[in-house]
Amino acid sequence: MSPDPTESPSSAAIDLLERFGLSTYAARTYVALVHLEIGSARDVSEVTEVPRTRVYDAADELRERGLVGVRESSPKQFWSVSPDTAIRTFDHEYRNRANRLRTALAELEPVDHHREQRGVWTVEGRAAVDERVCTFFADAESEIVYATVDELVTDDVLDALRAAVERGVSVRLAGVSDDDLARARGTTDGVQSFEPPWPRSATSVGRFAMIDGGTTLVSALVDDAADSTHRRSETAVWGNGDANGVVTVISAIFTRNLDRDDD
Repeated sequence: MSPDPTESPSSAAIDLLERFGLSTYAARTYVALVHLEIGSARDVSEVTEVPRTRVYDAADELRERGLVGVRESSPKQFWSVSPDTAIRTFDHEYRNRANRLRTALAELEPVDHHREQRGVWTVEGRAAVDERVCTFFADAESEIVYATVDELVTDDVLDALRAAVERGVSVRLAGVSDDDLARARGTTDGVQSFEPPWPRSATSVGRFAMIDGGTTLVSALVDDAADSTHRRSETAVWGNGDANGVVTVISAIFTRNLDRDDD
């Protein structure tokens, strides 16, 4: 979200503190104490929209987060840690949460890893399609048929193809340069080239992939007005299973073009 140029620094700070998990009163109290450096509940309530009785609750919340200190006097005095210290505190909290989330997600396993995913699935964005394609290549057991266009060739995809070749998977590849073909092939003879199964005028076509004669993916490229680099965005659909209509149709397209290439 872009900053609002008409928003005051105090309002912007309060909004961002709320996004870091502080209540509205706690965020307002912290900002007030940054201005005051030290003050009582009355002092805080006079410079911000926090009722004096709620300043104490807000201060307790801030103290639990390590953002304020309290001097036991009559009346109590509150002081804020420096903005740099507050930022380091938030950074530490969120790094810990991110690490815990990473660990938890890494330990998750599907209920049935071998259960076939049925239906037609959609993937948006080049990075997401790349990841899906690389996953398919990593799971391939016998054959990969892959046709792409130059702008979609990435190091990750080439490395995944080469890893499959080194496992003994047969790879048929279209739409890549001689250098990229050599990189995918490595030191083996496990990669054969073929002509892309679409006319050269089909500028919106992205890539086709067929894995072990079953799992199939097709993508399209479209202009993305929101991309300042004018790079086209990619959308893919994929499916697997003999009873999947999309798989059957796309597999037939691949097979027909491969047969022509072999003739």
